[in-house]
Amino acid sequence: MKLFVAGLSYKTAPVELREKLAVHPSRLRCLGCRLKLGAGLDEVVLLSTCNRVEVYGVASRVNGNVHSLFQHLSTGEVDFAPHLYIKEGAEAVQHLFSVASGLDSMVIGETEITGQVKQAYLAAQEAKLTGRITNRLFQTALQAAKEIRTQTGIGRGATSVGSVAVELAERIFDRDLSGKTMMIIGAGKMGEACIRHFAKKGARSVLVSNRSYDRALNLATEFGGRAIRFDECLQGMAEADIVVSSTGSPQTILHRGDVASVMAGRGNRPLFLIDIAVPRDIDAEVEQLDNVYLYNVDHLEAIIRENVRQREQELARCQAILAERTAAIMARLTPAPEERFAPGFHTQPAWELNAVGACPG
Repeated sequence: MKLFVAGLSYKTAPVELREKLAVHPSRLRCLGCRLKLGAGLDEVVLLSTCNRVEVYGVASRVNGNVHSLFQHLSTGEVDFAPHLYIKEGAEAVQHLFSVASGLDSMVIGETEITGQVKQAYLAAQEAKLTGRITNRLFQTALQAAKEIRTQTGIGRGATSVGSVAVELAERIFDRDLSGKTMMIIGAGKMGEACIRHFAKKGARSVLVSNRSYDRALNLATEFGGRAIRFDECLQGMAEADIVVSSTGSPQTILHRGDVASVMAGRGNRPLFLIDIAVPRDIDAEVEQLDNVYLYNVDHLEAIIRENVRQREQELARCQAILAERTAAIMARLTPAPEERFAPGFHTQPAWELNAVGACPG
């Protein structure tokens, strides 16, 4: 039996191609089953995220081409061949370990992918698509991802605007955001992302102010907060500890005098302002006020760049851990000589799919 991974990712294919292969989590079991039957695979795990679609399989024979394997997942007639990669044996093992640990991600060290790998594996296992090799492989991959998190600093340091905003707020409020009130002005995607990050850290309540009051009301309701009409945002700021502004306005909406009056009305309690709008929403002179902390998008991006640099410095340690894990699992999984593929695996046609009906069960 031979272990392989075949797929495409953000490194090899643009999003307009990746989306044609994307598989909803609810369909992983059924499509995995169809791949196993149609491609004659002994074991298979199908992984689909916004950045990659990959098939991890175990097969005894090769007949057909890799392109046919992925055409089976496609919603249209598209030539994926130039964008596909295939790795075998130890290379396939190390690739999965890197993916599960976030080392192959667009943002190095991100953690969401570990959960997605686990979800893909469990879906395949529940559908009885896995076996001795893939069970051991994916269980070890998840263990390796945990080891990477605990023994290196690859996941430390915020790498998105929302997470950096939280990091800065924690510095100002002594790492305790519980009991704090946050407010967003402008309920777009960036502002919403910031709310989600602050809510995870225990921000007590959320205020939402937006030109469209209905949009403000919908978003505030989602987080158990309160909507504030746009022309009343200064009154709302008097209650807030943290304000994120991202309106898309072509002109400044908060001037020094506005914020000075807010500070007077709040007894000069510290106010943390994050201006992620371009052009900027908040006058730069605001930062001259006592107990007012103002950061714009350039400040946040500088922190992101530094955090990414620090993560990259941890790569060598991570790769050493994964190399050791790969060698250990390959010692257990290496097949007997008669089970190996004949030479020329990369150049031979692979997996010619037969017509397959609906997924049984």
